[in-house]
Amino acid sequence: MSGETDLWTVGVILGLTLMTLVTRCFFLISSKPWTLPAWVLRGLQYAPIAALGAVVLPEIVMTQGQLINTLKDARIFGALTAIAVFYWRHSVLWTMLAGSAVYLPLHIFLKW
Repeated sequence: MSGETDLWTVGVILGLTLMTLVTRCFFLISSKPWTLPAWVLRGLQYAPIAALGAVVLPEIVMTQGQLINTLKDARIFGALTAIAVFYWRHSVLWTMLAGSAVYLPLHIFLKW
């Protein structure tokens, strides 16, 4: 490796930078105000919970890319406890505390 950057790499970086800038600023460079259709606004209401589910659920039910095949897993009990406490208390703080209070002893002391 000579430590030099070739022209192709610089071109790709500049092209990706330009594409990112244009796509992120697309709504700002328009001269007219934008209004989204009602169906888009309704769909955007579900985006945070869908993203959260896409990140959290695989972490609970999978390990090493495989579905867990035993109930001897602290994540399952921590998640179920957190869900129950959330429906009971409607508090994110109590949800995190309860889920952690079940998960950590099972994981640390019982090595689940």
